[in-house]
Amino acid sequence: MPAPRIALVHAMPLAVEPVSRVFGERWPQARITHLLDDSLPPDLQAAGSITPAIVERFVTLARYSEKAGADAILFTCSAFGTAIEAARDAVKVPVLKPNEAMLEEALAAGTDLGLIVTFEPSIPSLKKEIEELASSRGIRLKLRTRTVPAAIAALQQGRTTEHDSLIAAAAADMGPCDALMLGQFSMVSAAAGIRGGKVLTSPHSAVTRLKQIFDVR
Repeated sequence: MPAPRIALVHAMPLAVEPVSRVFGERWPQARITHLLDDSLPPDLQAAGSITPAIVERFVTLARYSEKAGADAILFTCSAFGTAIEAARDAVKVPVLKPNEAMLEEALAAGTDLGLIVTFEPSIPSLKKEIEELASSRGIRLKLRTRTVPAAIAALQQGRTTEHDSLIAAAAADMGPCDALMLGQFSMVSAAAGIRGGKVLTSPHSAVTRLKQIFDVR
């Protein structure tokens, strides 16, 4: 029986390489495919919120992925939570939000959590997700957030070392917490430079969850 085919649906080109690398490290047998619509982030910023038209686009992307043979779908952009929920309801295969596995891992680590993002529109979606998850479990959450837009600008220009340094500085400024979450898939490279405490990245948590879904040891 062939390994599962996992459709990775991206809104930013910067997410492609990091998540591919994590699959290569943690689950090289998975058959991964990539689908990219990089018009989604600017359209979200222009609209100011997730519109019905954006939701419909996510539903279309999920249905396309399913028809193309995906056994599961992983969306990799953190700013589109409600649209991904609608996409999940539209198909029969498992659909993962970018950060849901990471958020659960963070809550298992404690209640004092930090969140760093490099794409500002991700904050409302991520805060809503983790606050709802904490509330459903009766957890009183302390959440601190930082946005580092200069980091993603540096990464887009190929300055990975600067990107990682800016995120490490934001983490140091935030101070100790039970778990620090890096909210963009493109932030994976920064994790190694953050000192002290538990650091979680979306791709690592998501791949671990997918392996659990398909009972892969």
